[in-house]
Amino acid sequence: MKRNILNLLGLKDLIKDNHLPSLYLGNSVVYGSGLSFRSFSPIDGSKGIEFKSLEKREITHTIDVLKKEFITWQEVPAPKRGELIRHLSNILRENKHSLAYLVTLESGKIFEEALGEVQEFIDVCDFALGLSRQLYGLSIVSERYRHKMIEQWHPLGVVGIITAFNFPMAVWAWNAVLALVCGNTIIWKPSSQTPLCAIACHILLQKALALMPELPQNISSVIISNRKISEVILRNKDVRLISATGSVKMGKEIASKVSVRLARLLLELGGNNAMIVTPSADIELSIRAILFSAVGTAGQRCTTLRRLFVHKSVFEEVKRKLLLSYNSIKIGNPFSKDVLVGPLINKGSYENMQNSIEKAISQGGKLIYGGNRIRKNVPRGGFYVKPAIIKINHNAKIVQEETFSPILYLVEYEDFDEVLKMHNSVPQGLSSAIFTQNVKESELFMSSIGSDCGIANINIGTSGAEIGGAFGGEKDTGGGRESGSDSWKNYMRRVTNTINYSDDIPLSQGIKFE
Repeated sequence: MKRNILNLLGLKDLIKDNHLPSLYLGNSVVYGSGLSFRSFSPIDGSKGIEFKSLEKREITHTIDVLKKEFITWQEVPAPKRGELIRHLSNILRENKHSLAYLVTLESGKIFEEALGEVQEFIDVCDFALGLSRQLYGLSIVSERYRHKMIEQWHPLGVVGIITAFNFPMAVWAWNAVLALVCGNTIIWKPSSQTPLCAIACHILLQKALALMPELPQNISSVIISNRKISEVILRNKDVRLISATGSVKMGKEIASKVSVRLARLLLELGGNNAMIVTPSADIELSIRAILFSAVGTAGQRCTTLRRLFVHKSVFEEVKRKLLLSYNSIKIGNPFSKDVLVGPLINKGSYENMQNSIEKAISQGGKLIYGGNRIRKNVPRGGFYVKPAIIKINHNAKIVQEETFSPILYLVEYEDFDEVLKMHNSVPQGLSSAIFTQNVKESELFMSSIGSDCGIANINIGTSGAEIGGAFGGEKDTGGGRESGSDSWKNYMRRVTNTINYSDDIPLSQGIKFE
């Protein structure tokens, strides 16, 4: 299958001295000349294809080309840009299973989730196609006689995209297809863990462009390199927006470099997501939601459920059913149909999980399920673990942190006002959920004094989001919004126009200056 994908993408012919090109700009490629590096499949630790690191001048040249191409691309009518995305969407549908294979191979998520990720890519293309005819402004009433005001949105320029390993295609798609429809050019630095996913996305976009030869062809680029090369993109004044997905620590490092040149930032950072299970909750429904939210993608989603607050009246029932549910999970090769949980991404992630469990226990927590590495009936070389459940007091320091692995902290509560305070007490603010049949509780949870997260769900888990809604969070999560609603405005510049169709020059606020 891997060999077939290399043939499908035309990559086999590009292998030179056992290396693939490290830079893709339109239909051009550049081979790195620095140190070699490669990714490893989390499934079994097998080595990926090698790349060589790039030089600063090669990135700078790429940005220069994208800036020049932007001048032409921004004048292409938005519906025409949407037509390009329609072609891309059709190509994705034809190659859905092959793309999902790559996602599983490089990220380790189960194949069913990988198919869902590619579908999300397709869905956001459909959203962007419709959006291409709706990049609307406002008509504003003027206070001056025979004047009118209007608001317009214009393309921004070169957009830089930095993505993580856990959604190697979907997060780029959220940014890329909206940025392109809005008239921008894009430069992408993906995780070095998922290079083939990134190259595949770029090549399929080029296939779509080939169907419209009248359009500029150098509007997209991909850089496969180490983190250091990202600095060239972050500091380049011609990259007008940096959209970055990753940890809070990474986001703060990026912000310090980008803010100093007063460029725009769109940050999607960590999430220490919580769910509240109230006395009136449908317990069976809650358990199903908890399971996927807590262990999907082996706990390596930004929206993974990490804190579970359960009312004391239903605590023992929820704990018992949750343990039964966890015990039924099949862990193993993510390509196997009956497997629900694949491997952690690497050894570092496994060690981080073990350190967090040790800290939780030292801070008064009790490990009531899992946490151990599995070595039997799983591919050798991968880091497979039983998802952990730890009963703990919410004041424990470790609970305030995001551990990017399948650890669920189980907390008992008594009072609804009290649990809302606990829910909001962490630095992160991405996704949240409550299970209740009480309309007052659900309305309060969604109100201004309820959940302080960017996503607040009722009777549905924290993980998984439709592309039609804006995705993102508050506080240390970065405040960014991607995908649906009016997130497209991130990729455009706003202009307010005032038109005078009178024979006088009246000043605003009634000022006389004669």
